Amino acid sequence: MKRYKDVPGDGGSNIVGQVEAQQARLAERLGSVRFVVAVVSGKGGVGKSSITAGLASAFALDGWRVGVLDADLNGPTMAKMLGVRGRTLVVAGSGVEPPANALGIRVMSMDLLLAGDATPLAWQATTQAEAHTWRGSMEANALREFLADTDWGTLDVLLADLPPGTDRLATLAGLLPSLAGTVIVTIPSDVSRLVVLKSITVARGTGAPILGLVENMAGMFPGPGGAELAREADLPFLGSIPFDPELARACDRGEPFVAQARERDAARALLGVAAGVRAALERARG
Repeated sequence: MKRYKDVPGDGGSNIVGQVEAQQARLAERLGSVRFVVAVVSGKGGVGKSSITAGLASAFALDGWRVGVLDADLNGPTMAKMLGVRGRTLVVAGSGVEPPANALGIRVMSMDLLLAGDATPLAWQATTQAEAHTWRGSMEANALREFLADTDWGTLDVLLADLPPGTDRLATLAGLLPSLAGTVIVTIPSDVSRLVVLKSITVARGTGAPILGLVENMAGMFPGPGGAELAREADLPFLGSIPFDPELARACDRGEPFVAQARERDAARALLGVAAGVRAALERARG
């Protein structure tokens, strides 16, 4: 039995041509998007996805046309947090139409493709030794398909919610024609500081501007704060989001926290962070 490495060239599959065509579609799709922004941390458990949902809602309330790409393929949460989980994807001539929530935020997530709460995303490989390389390749290809085959329409901003891990940003940046910037999320913790510093190095390596650093769950942990980390890394500090159980409850319900709880400190802080991100994007665009 022949293995893939025994096949000369591409075996007639024209895989290079297929990828090039897909990249061309991706560039065309994103040609109608003013800004693509990645929300990253590297550290899991910092509430990065809730920050992404809050930023998306704040932008939409301010009149921006917003899309969200859930780049966490193995632990997708954005469809749930933005209230579109369970929606049926519609395939039209122009591509897959992403479902939109009550604020008009368009969402694409692997969660919309998986059947059932307990269904995981499984990457198949011939041997366990090949699994890691195969998984990385398939993840990149899945993100490329999400970007290229989704009819995003005209957007002011497309937010990409990245999974934990310092390598994921480089993968996404390699797929995009341009990345307008990154937002780094941390919590007041020594462990978070160690991981986030590595993510900052990776973010700088993409060449895209780091729009700023956000401290989430302020007041919950006794470690070094986001303002201190921002000074250490020479980054703009976008603000602190105080720990608020109501924010988590709103995400569980798929409701826009910043719209329904404007009087709460966490909602006001999120709106302030969104204003800072928007100002940084406008300055970078000139």
